[in-house]
Amino acid sequence: MTPTRTPDARAAFDSELRKLAAVVIAGAIMTILDSTIVNVALTPLGREFHTSLPVIQWTLTGYGLALSMVIPVTGWAVERFGAKTTWVASLTIFIVGSVLAGAASNVVALIVFRVVQGIGGGMVMPVGQMMLARKAGPDRMARVMGLVAIPTMAGPLLGPVVGGLIMDNLSWRWMFYVNVPLCALALVLAIRLLPRDAGHRPARKLDGLGLALLSPGVAFCVYGLSKADADNAQFGIWTAAGVACVAAYVLHARRSAFPLVGLRPFRSRAFGAATVATVVYLTAVYGFMVVLPVYFQVVRGESPLHAGLLMAPMTLGTGLVMALIGRLAHRASARWIIIAGMLVVAAGAVAFTRLTPATGLVLVAVTLFVTSFGHGAILPTGLGAAYQGLPKAEIPSATATFNVVFRVASSIGTAIFATILQQAIKTRIPGTSSLSDAGQLRGARDASLLTSAFGVSFWWVAGVALLAVLPALFLPGRATAPMSALLSPGDESPAEPAET
Repeated sequence: MTPTRTPDARAAFDSELRKLAAVVIAGAIMTILDSTIVNVALTPLGREFHTSLPVIQWTLTGYGLALSMVIPVTGWAVERFGAKTTWVASLTIFIVGSVLAGAASNVVALIVFRVVQGIGGGMVMPVGQMMLARKAGPDRMARVMGLVAIPTMAGPLLGPVVGGLIMDNLSWRWMFYVNVPLCALALVLAIRLLPRDAGHRPARKLDGLGLALLSPGVAFCVYGLSKADADNAQFGIWTAAGVACVAAYVLHARRSAFPLVGLRPFRSRAFGAATVATVVYLTAVYGFMVVLPVYFQVVRGESPLHAGLLMAPMTLGTGLVMALIGRLAHRASARWIIIAGMLVVAAGAVAFTRLTPATGLVLVAVTLFVTSFGHGAILPTGLGAAYQGLPKAEIPSATATFNVVFRVASSIGTAIFATILQQAIKTRIPGTSSLSDAGQLRGARDASLLTSAFGVSFWWVAGVALLAVLPALFLPGRATAPMSALLSPGDESPAEPAET
C-alpha cells in the first residue's frame, strides 16, 4: 500500500524545485534592481549628457513603460512558445539591452536601449512565477511565492545603493554592464536545468489591436505630462492623443473576449478602489524616490553612493513594516490601515518641505525612516484588499492588471515630478536649464533657492498622497483576507496563465 504523504512532505522543497527557484531568482534580480538603479545616477547622467531632468528621467520612465507593456503579453507568449523558450528569449533581450545601454554614446541612444532592456526584463519575473507555480503545486505555493517575493520587494529599494556604489567607483556604464555576468550565468543555468517545453497548447490570438492602442496611449500620456509647463502646446497635443488611445482601448476591451489588460476585475468595488488608490499613491511615492537622490546630490553635495545610502532608511523601514503588517491586516480594516499609511507619507513629505541647507543628515534619515512606515503599510495591504470578493477564476487577470497599473503609475510619477522639480528650479534660478547648471551652484543664496525649489516638489508629493485618500475611503471596511486563502489547495494560482 502506498504511504500517504503528510502535509509537511507535500510542502517540502525537492532538489528540482530548489534549482528552478535559484534559476528564476538569479535571472529576475537584476531586471528588478534595474527599475531603480539609475535613480542616484540622474544627476551625473544629466551632467554627462548636458541635459535637463525631464529628459534624463526617461532612462527610468522608458524602462518602466516597456516593463508594463510586455507583462500582459506574457500569458500568450508562454502558450505560443513555451515557458522555457520565452524565459530564455526574454533574458537574452535584457542582456543585449544592457550591453547596448552601457555602450550608448548619447542620451537618445541610452533611452532607446533602456526600453530594449525593459522589453526583455518585463517577462522574466512573470514567466518565472508561472514555472514555479506549476512545479510547486498548491501545497508549496505560498512558500515558493514568498521566496520569490524577496527580490521583488528588496530589489527596487536596494537599487539606489548599488547604483551609488557603482557611480562612486566605476564609470556609469557599469550600471548596465553589471547585469551581464549574473544574467549570463542564469541563462546558462536555464538552458541546462529548466525542463524542455512540451505539451503547451496552441495560443489564443494575441490582442494586437489592444496592444496597438494601449501601449502608445500610455506612452503619449506620460510624454505629454513631462511637457507640462515647459511646452503647453505639446502637453495638450500628446496628452489628448494618449487619452484618446486609452479611451479607445477601454471600448475595445469591453467587447473583447480576451483583452490585453482585463477590465472585468474593476467590477469589484474593492479591486477598483484599491487599484485607483494605489495608482495615485505610487505616483507620489515614486516621484519622491526620484527627487530625493537629486536633492542629496545637488543641494547637499553628496556623492551618488552617499545619496543611495541615505535612501537606505526607507528600505529598512519599509521592510520592517511589511514583515509585521500581515498580522494587523487580518484584524483591522484595510481601509484605515491604507489611509493611515498615506497620512504618514504625506506628513513625511511636509516635513521635507521644512528642510534647510543646515538641516543635519541624521534628522533627514530619521524622517525618511519614519515616513517609510506608511509606505510599508500601504503596498501589501492594498494588494490584499484588491482581491477581496474577487472570484478566484479572475485572480490571474486581476494580478496582471494590477502589475501593469503599478508600473504605469511609477512611470507617471517619475515624469511628473521630474518636470515639477525642473520648473521650480528654473523659476527660482533663471538660466539653470540642466542638472549640470544646478549642480554648479554653490553659494549660500543658491543653496537656499535650490532647497526652496525642492520644497515645491515635496509639497506636491504630500498633496498627491492626500489625494489618494479619497479612493481609499471606498475600500471595504472589513479586514483583508490573508493571501494564503487565495492560494488554497485546489484553486487556480494567480501565477498561472490566464486572461491577461
